[in-house]
Amino acid sequence: MKPYYLIPLILLPACSTAPKLTLQPLPPAAATDDSGIRYPEVVRAYHIGRYVDPNDDLVMHEQHVVYRVEENTRWNFHPGPADGDVLTPPPARDAAFSPVPVNNDILAQVNSQRIATAEITAQARVLSAALAQFQKALQQAKTNLQETAMLRAAVTKMNRRLDALEGEMERPPAPTISPTNEPPGSLTP
Repeated sequence: MKPYYLIPLILLPACSTAPKLTLQPLPPAAATDDSGIRYPEVVRAYHIGRYVDPNDDLVMHEQHVVYRVEENTRWNFHPGPADGDVLTPPPARDAAFSPVPVNNDILAQVNSQRIATAEITAQARVLSAALAQFQKALQQAKTNLQETAMLRAAVTKMNRRLDALEGEMERPPAPTISPTNEPPGSLTP
């Protein structure tokens, strides 16, 4: 017997044990961000309490949530990005939530503004202190002016009285007439 016909029998089990094939899904295609092409629909939820059906008084509805489409989807007609890539719109930036771009020029400018603000604040403090002193001196000057005016009025009044007294001194005294017709130095018993 020739051993050649046994060779396929020996190789037959080797062919039947084929390597196991593992099927792996293909990686997903590059996702296209369609958020810039169409606006999404706006759906709002409304909480409804118990109510009686207006069409049938025998039916009462329990509280539940009703979802209503406020705005349907629509196309975005705003111009696309400048490079012509329509499928990847630039990300929307909200200034309130996005960080400020920082580079050396901006940092230098911010630091110079901080220094200028500190200098202006210091000058404002000095000016307000000087203003307080000026207001105090102005109030003192007003008080001094009032006192000076009162003193001038008093001096003027005294000068008038002095002039009146000097005028009386220069006039000869008037003779006094007594009711009894007696000389002025005699005593009456």
